[in-house]
Amino acid sequence: MAEVVPQPQGSSSRGGGSGGRVRRGRGWRGRHRGGRGGSNANASGSGNGNVEGGQATTATTQPLPPPTAVPTPVPQQPTGVASQPIVSDASSSHQEGQPGRGRGDRGRGGRGRGRGRGGAAQRSIVTSHRGGRGPPFSAPRQTDSSSSQSQSQIRHGFNLGAVEFVPGQPVSVTTNTRGPGEIIPPRSAPAPKPVMEKSTAEDLPTRIHEDIDNGQYECVICTSEVVRSSRVWSCLICWTVTHLHCVKKWHKNQMKQKEENQSPNQPDGWRCPGCNSNLLEDPASYHCWCGKEFDMKAIPGLPPHTCGQTCSKPRATCPHPCSLMCHAGPCPPCTLMGPAQTCFCGKNTVTKRCSETDYTNGWSCQEVCGDFLPCGEHTCSQPCHPGLCGACDVPMPSTCYCGKERKEIPCNQRDDILESFNYGQLDDEEEWFEGSFQCSKVCGRKFDCGHHTCQKPCHPQDEETSHCPLSPDMVLSCPCGKTPLASLPAEPRTSCQDPVPRCDKPCDKILACGHHCPDKCHTGACAPCFQSMDVSCRCGRVTSRSACHLGCVEPPQCFRVCKAQLNCGRHECGERCCSGEKKAAERRKQKRAVNENYEPEHICLQVCGRLLKCSKHTCQQLCHRGSCNACPEAIFDEISCSCGRTVLHPPQPCGTRPPECRFDCRRARPCGHPAVSHQCHPDDVACPKCAFLVERPCICGKRILKNQPCWFEDARCGLPCGKKLKCGAHECRKSCHKPGECEDAEVVGSHCTQLCGRARKSCDHTCVDECHAPFPCNEDKPCQSMTFTTCPCQRQKKQIRCGATRFNSGPDKHITLKCDDDCLRLERNQRLADALNIDPNHTDDHVPYADKTLKMFRENITWAQSQERELRMFAADPELKRMRFKPMANHQRAFLHSLAEDYGLDSESQDPEPHRHVCLFKTPRFVSAPKKTLAQSLRLVKTAAATAAAAAAKPATPANSQPSPQAFNALLLTTPRFGLTVEEVDRALASDIAAAARSGPALSFTTSFLPSEDIVIKAIPNFTTAAIATSMAPTPQAVQSVLKDLKSAVARTISKAGLANGVVLCHADSSLNVVRREGDQAAGADGWSAVASKGTWRRAPSGKVAPPVASSSRAGGGFFALRKLELRKKKVEEEKAEVEEDWEAAAEKLEGGSSDKENEVVKTSSEDELQGHHDSEQEQSSLVATDA
Repeated sequence: MAEVVPQPQGSSSRGGGSGGRVRRGRGWRGRHRGGRGGSNANASGSGNGNVEGGQATTATTQPLPPPTAVPTPVPQQPTGVASQPIVSDASSSHQEGQPGRGRGDRGRGGRGRGRGRGGAAQRSIVTSHRGGRGPPFSAPRQTDSSSSQSQSQIRHGFNLGAVEFVPGQPVSVTTNTRGPGEIIPPRSAPAPKPVMEKSTAEDLPTRIHEDIDNGQYECVICTSEVVRSSRVWSCLICWTVTHLHCVKKWHKNQMKQKEENQSPNQPDGWRCPGCNSNLLEDPASYHCWCGKEFDMKAIPGLPPHTCGQTCSKPRATCPHPCSLMCHAGPCPPCTLMGPAQTCFCGKNTVTKRCSETDYTNGWSCQEVCGDFLPCGEHTCSQPCHPGLCGACDVPMPSTCYCGKERKEIPCNQRDDILESFNYGQLDDEEEWFEGSFQCSKVCGRKFDCGHHTCQKPCHPQDEETSHCPLSPDMVLSCPCGKTPLASLPAEPRTSCQDPVPRCDKPCDKILACGHHCPDKCHTGACAPCFQSMDVSCRCGRVTSRSACHLGCVEPPQCFRVCKAQLNCGRHECGERCCSGEKKAAERRKQKRAVNENYEPEHICLQVCGRLLKCSKHTCQQLCHRGSCNACPEAIFDEISCSCGRTVLHPPQPCGTRPPECRFDCRRARPCGHPAVSHQCHPDDVACPKCAFLVERPCICGKRILKNQPCWFEDARCGLPCGKKLKCGAHECRKSCHKPGECEDAEVVGSHCTQLCGRARKSCDHTCVDECHAPFPCNEDKPCQSMTFTTCPCQRQKKQIRCGATRFNSGPDKHITLKCDDDCLRLERNQRLADALNIDPNHTDDHVPYADKTLKMFRENITWAQSQERELRMFAADPELKRMRFKPMANHQRAFLHSLAEDYGLDSESQDPEPHRHVCLFKTPRFVSAPKKTLAQSLRLVKTAAATAAAAAAKPATPANSQPSPQAFNALLLTTPRFGLTVEEVDRALASDIAAAARSGPALSFTTSFLPSEDIVIKAIPNFTTAAIATSMAPTPQAVQSVLKDLKSAVARTISKAGLANGVVLCHADSSLNVVRREGDQAAGADGWSAVASKGTWRRAPSGKVAPPVASSSRAGGGFFALRKLELRKKKVEEEKAEVEEDWEAAAEKLEGGSSDKENEVVKTSSEDELQGHHDSEQEQSSLVATDA
């Protein structure tokens, strides 16, 4: 039943729903199932707002007084039973336990599309619940704050135990209960929708429907899911389903690509994205599977994209349409009974199921056919078969038409059967016989004249004999037919054997070649044609004169090759004497389109054969222009990435690359190091290289290289190989390489590709031929190296080729130069210098070397000093005239050239690289080597520069002021024993040094070798607090006092052990440069003391550290340039005089003997040179420190 709440007069309501204003929506918003509202206030439950069926009408009632409206209690309804309509002043009660079909408060009832009208007065409300939640109604507006709470409580359900409602007063909030004392439990959260897997149904239509319903069907173009609400398109060949907008874009791109890349053999239509099949129908509008409904909407309860009607698609091999509901995929086989079907011979009829009936090929009953064959005499003996029975092949005895031959031939090979007369050619008694074929013989039957026979081929015979064609009544004109016989003067013919008279006119019969016979009238066949004519070749470019061939010979071919391009644009014709060459030339002149009007001869018939984009198949179309079409093949296997976690499902177009995977690569490195995180990639793309640093041997195996990247396998040390080559004379010059890859690896034989380099026996030059091991050098050929020839005094020189051979050890003698006037002048000057005993030595600050020589000397002092020693030994030996250095680099040869120029020697570079070396020659302009070494000269230059700088920076000081000498802080062992080590010195002097350390201040001693081979034992003060507290302060004077006491003990020890020649006190700076020795004079001293000490030109300016000065000399160790010094060298070695430690005493001894002054000067110079030799390496370090 339904209760009606009265409404004021003048108001009305149409339709059901919530009150007089029904909204179009879900649940209480007016979207209810069913018809329109009930008919009156007491309408049954089938009417509406929520009632299905019926017509809702407006109920008008009398107005009620405004006092209280008590809600009518409604009894509890059992589960599953629809409740009765409830009328409430504020809300409708909701029955728990009934099957709900709404969302929360929005119950879904029937469709109530009525529109309510009404004013501010009361309205009639008719509600009904049909298995769902009723529409919630809002409570009257309250001014108190508790009204909102009451509303929220009421919104969850109706409370039967609510208090009486009084207008204008707040509503007390009570707990919603299902019944007395029962609390309504809260709604539970909706369960998460389970993730469905792909369908495993047996048939394709079901799989498509289920996958679309479950969201598991992917579009092969965009790889997004195809769902029920998607607009789809399906291929009629592979039944692939895609989005309609995707396939339209796919179709548009293919059509655009075909327009841009046109080719002559391009197929029409477009390719299916699933199976690559060629489709002609363009994707149009969205329709259902069967194509009956367009732009349809999803129907609940039916499969996706189904119209619900019968499919009715025609089957290809069945007359019955599909009887299933509209579905995706192919239609299943028909299960109905097919029509009655007769066999091929028509004797039997059968009815089968439609799926078993062969509508295309029919069926055979396997009985004998029995139909008449085409001959009409025999029947077919084959079993029931389709089509015609075929020709009759039954052998039949047959006779030819002329009766001369009889044989058996198949029935179907016989000709027409004709009657022929037996004039005696057959032995049969019958006069007439049936001829069925024509033999190859001539008839041969005599004419009625009895002399001539019939020359026709086999033909049916008549009963009467034929008249002779040569009878006089038959022949009325000459053989050419131009003159009647009656007009000829010959006698008339009386018999067929008489000759036929001939006229004098030409025969003029047309021959097979088209010419006329030129002979005179004659009997018999015409002779062959021998006329000459112009014959054109096949292409028509060459014409030649030839005899007539009677039109039965092909036209000749010229040797011109056709260069016309074929229609494919890739190949040329290449045919000799092409008949379409002229047409191709005309077409090119007219500049026709690419694919227009090509000659048949110039259509390429080759298969394209180019590799398609899939890299697996080749193009099978005829050779064409432009790019090939996409591969028409399809892949029906899954295509996965390398790790297998990303998969493309079939079908896929051929050439589809593996999908791009978003997961990390899981390949393990072969080296075992941790892999760098990177994205999964195909197998043809390598993983990032391992960047860990490891130790790895170089490829030649000489060294273990550290900090090499793990991925770098070919580590190279950069050193030359150095292995002996096959020749056994040379070494491999290639840098670090793999075994077996030496420079002679690809050389055949036992030699290599280097130059021989061995010294020739006939001269000192090297062999410049390619390696010829194991054979000796061929010295029969003259040596091509350059050398010098000089005059007898060696002042002049000339560069010539060596020319030495096995039979000639040098250049020709007639090439020797002669001395000129300058040579004689230099010789006179030399004699005068010897007579006056002039010493060319310089003792001042003169620098005898060029600036570039000193500059190159500073760059590599150690190597330059070794070269200087060799050069001085060469200069000191008067027997040597030529000196050859080892091969060296370009900058080293430049230093030797510059130094030789300063010495007065001639120099030259000889031989090509890498054997290029420097040769020095003594000429008359050479006098002697400079007395100053390069180190001494460089020190002079630096001292002069420092002095000038100090003089410019400081004011002048009084002449009598002298700097105080520096205290000694070390012991200097001079001329140590050869092979002496620091450990031996420390062991020998350990006791003496320990005693000195105990008695004096806290000191520690260090032993070091100087570059001049002297040994320095330096005392280092200990300034720690403990050392100063237990001993005296280590002042310089205290250190010097300890060293003076230690000197005598050390001298005795080294003299007894033979460790060194002597001991002197010295002062060494922090770099172990000896700046002062025992016996050096003050800075302002002059006279003989300065000469004896050799310190005047070496002393540094005031405030600077003076260069080291040697206090002792080694006999025979200096360099001498004058012959006089060479003669005295042996005398000095024999005397072996000990070196005086006190040079002042030595100077006093020398003052008494003025006659020996020259010897003293010579000795001083010798000692100076010896000191420069001993201290050269020490000076090198001193110069480097000064530069810094």
